[in-house]
Formats: sequence, C-alpha cells, structure tokens
Amino acid sequence: MKRQKRIAVINDVTGFGRCSVAVALPIISAMKIQCCPLPTAILSAHTAFPNFFLKDFTPYMNQYMEHWKSQNLEFDGIATGFLGSKEQISQVIQFFELFKTKDNLVLMDPVMGDYGRLYSSYTDEMCEEMKKLVPYADILTPNLTEACRLLDIPYEEADLSDTGLLEICEKLSEKGPDKIVITGLQKEGKIINFLYEKGRTPEKIVVNKIGKDRSGTGDVFTSVVFADIINGNDFHGAVQKAVDFINKAIQFTEDLDTPEHFGLCFEQFLTELN
Repeated sequence: MKRQKRIAVINDVTGFGRCSVAVALPIISAMKIQCCPLPTAILSAHTAFPNFFLKDFTPYMNQYMEHWKSQNLEFDGIATGFLGSKEQISQVIQFFELFKTKDNLVLMDPVMGDYGRLYSSYTDEMCEEMKKLVPYADILTPNLTEACRLLDIPYEEADLSDTGLLEICEKLSEKGPDKIVITGLQKEGKIINFLYEKGRTPEKIVVNKIGKDRSGTGDVFTSVVFADIINGNDFHGAVQKAVDFINKAIQFTEDLDTPEHFGLCFEQFLTELN
C-alpha cells in the first residue's frame, strides 16, 4: 500500500510557548510528512513560564505504543526529544524495539542542559540512563553540554578546536550514530554548528547570532533537519536549510519584540519549507 512518509515524535505536548510537539507537528507536516506524536507529558505552557499545568503521560505510554503496534504501523523516522524521567527512557527503548527497523532512521536530541549546566529534572542517574539511547540513534544533535555529558568530559575542559570537536564526534559515533551535529556553539558573535558524518570530512555552518536565546529553537532545528533527511536530502543540506529557516524566524521574532519564552514565530515561513 502506498502511503506518505511518517515520523513518530516522542516528546511533550505543550500548548503555549512554541516547543516540542507544537513545533514538530506543523514543521514536519509542512514538509509533506505525517507527524505522529507520542506524548511524554502534557503542559499548558513550557517550564520557562513561572507556573504551568503539567500532566505526566508516563503511565499511558506503554498502552499508546502497544496500540500503534497492534495497528501494524510503520515509521520512516523516529525522533526523541525532552524526556522527564528515567522511566520514560526505558519506554523509549521499548518503542525502538517495537518500531526501529533496518529501513528507518532514529534522530535523538539529548535534551539535557546547556551552557555547562543540566536542566533541573536531570539527575546523574538519569544522565547515565540517557546514554542507553545513543546506540539506537542514526542521527545525534547534542549541544556541547550534552555531548560532554554523554562522554563524561568536563564541560570546562572541552577542546573547541576543529580537532577537538572532531574527536568528540568520533567518540560519540563509536557508540552508534553516524551523523552528528554539535549545535549552537557560540564564538565572537557567531553561532557554529559542527557537522560530522562518518567517512566524510567534517564541516561547519557559521551564522551571525541574532538577538537572544529563545525557547524551542532546538525543536525547530531538529524538526527541519530530520524531515529533510527523511525526504531524501543530504545531511549538510538539511542542516543548512534548518539554519536558514531559523535565522529568518529569529529576525522576524526580534522585529516583533516577542518575549524569549514565547519561542520562535516560525509560522510566518512554513510555506518556504516545501
């Protein structure tokens, strides 16, 4: 039976703030791929807001995925994002065992922290559990904090030269993924994405930093990159497309003077992703 391509997105559903599934669903759909969310939690707004409603979806994830399996669903891609507990990590592994095949791809965005600090929900025990997901990944999109944590490298001691970043990527690749992008490296007013693909010379995509850091930018990045790869495009081109899309959205968002925790006003440019 002919069908559209599908990506399963394992992430939280947040009503306001432009992050996680609220970002992935419109972007992946705009790129002509069916987006199938598996919620990890349901929030009224993301956790950068001073207060919010949150419903942990952990008790229901098994039933949800088992129903999908009973329907013989198949996915061209599986993407994982923020996970709220070590129990959810084991459920994601179960999902991989049910749905990962030799013919589909897994993108893991190890959302654990930034600027050398872990997010408040991440304990040392949970970080150790996160390492168990890496062997399932074909594509890994950590920032420097997350890459260091996955390798037990002190953040302050990370070598940010091209040689040092290549070594970090090679060590991560030994654990499973053959495509890695270390995202959001900042230097002298520039944002640098360091691209590693097994068997190829590493590359960098460098742009000027625009405005402030904004919630959900990583979700926009991974959604564009993964959908473009699932559509058959190459890794470098997919990252370049994501960077260009984000740059336009950030500039537009800055022009509107939108609060940082409201996320990127990416909707203005969705039709350009076709």
